[in-house]
Amino acid sequence: MVVVELAIVLLAIYLGARLGGIGIGFAGGLGVGVLTLGCGLAPGAIPFDVIEIIMAVIAAIAAMQVAGGMDYLVSLAERLLRRHPRYITLLAPLVTYTMTLLAGTGHTAFSTLPVIAEVAKEQGIRPSRPLSIAVVASQIAITASPISAAVVFLAALLEPRGVSYLALLAVAIPATMAAIFIAALITNFLGKELKDDPICQARLARGEVTLRGASVFTGKPGARRAVLLFLLGIVAVVLYATAISDAVGLLSHPVLPRNDAIVVFMLTVATLICLTCRIDTGDILSAGTFKSGMSACICVMGVAWLGDTFVKAHLSDIQGVAGQWLSDFPWMLAIILFFASTLLYSQAATAKALLPAALMLGVSPVTAVASFAAVSALFVLPTYPTLLAAVEMDDTGSTRIGRYVFNHPFLIPGVLAIVLSVLFGFVLGNVIL
Repeated sequence: MVVVELAIVLLAIYLGARLGGIGIGFAGGLGVGVLTLGCGLAPGAIPFDVIEIIMAVIAAIAAMQVAGGMDYLVSLAERLLRRHPRYITLLAPLVTYTMTLLAGTGHTAFSTLPVIAEVAKEQGIRPSRPLSIAVVASQIAITASPISAAVVFLAALLEPRGVSYLALLAVAIPATMAAIFIAALITNFLGKELKDDPICQARLARGEVTLRGASVFTGKPGARRAVLLFLLGIVAVVLYATAISDAVGLLSHPVLPRNDAIVVFMLTVATLICLTCRIDTGDILSAGTFKSGMSACICVMGVAWLGDTFVKAHLSDIQGVAGQWLSDFPWMLAIILFFASTLLYSQAATAKALLPAALMLGVSPVTAVASFAAVSALFVLPTYPTLLAAVEMDDTGSTRIGRYVFNHPFLIPGVLAIVLSVLFGFVLGNVIL
């Protein structure tokens, strides 16, 4: 019966991957229905704690976007990239990593990808190099963002085991940042030069490659104010989480736990942006970040619910089979998270579905923290939105999906960045934790 139930889980994930986008959340709910009504399993827990954080953060980001804050940030990024165009492959991932680190969502990369592609073409640099590592950086940065649902969830799991929120960030941020930098250095040598790429040369001959030049930023009056308010909200989250942590203990009996505080601070930021920047709240509902964020909520709900339903029903069997393996080879957790995230398409959903079970199996906190970056293998299947956007925005054809699906320019930089993040995570984890 276990084999049949596992097949149902995998078929639901496969169906969701075929549907794409929000469809993986729909298929997750379908899988739960089959497992409960058809196989008699008790339904697992819906990860409302993760979903509420995603909703609150996305609401603040969408308000900032409507106020012109995202355009302002993109103008700053473009200014940086055009000031040092020869180093586009190193600077592009730094930009997308930083924006994701601050925003808690990788979808902020959408706005910078066109700039990256244009600057690379202007310098005669193969656009697939900066575009691929920039997309990967935006995904891995989720595992280091102070306000991402995945990080907050893992922090809640680890705090009872002696790992504070700040200690988690102290390992995750430098480990992932160093890994992205080294991966970018290597990515700078991947692929043919544009002058030697027959596909690019053919497109040039047909006049299909265009140079648009620098864009002129005409910001809205409240753009800078919206960005400042959002940054202050992030600072407030970090300071409050620090104050209530056991390591600092400034607030021993906080009225608001950390998760609720994040929701309160982010909704407060959204309110202040609406009031001080005088934006129409109706426009927030149609903002691109709001739509993608709400889609992520459905995906997390369906997939994590499906995983929790199956794992809880067979936890003792899983402990018997996997417990000894993970005890002897703790690095295998990173491999499990890597392949799971390629199907679950969400860092938060992957963390929610697998990490509680891993810790129950006896995995050490150091191993959990070090392996955490592996939940970002969303680039393996070339169907993730930011990946597809990078392909569409590169009219030279250098950023293309090969005939065999997996031979695309995101795979090598992504695998390299995750392997390095895990290695650095183990090194730093054993020192800091």
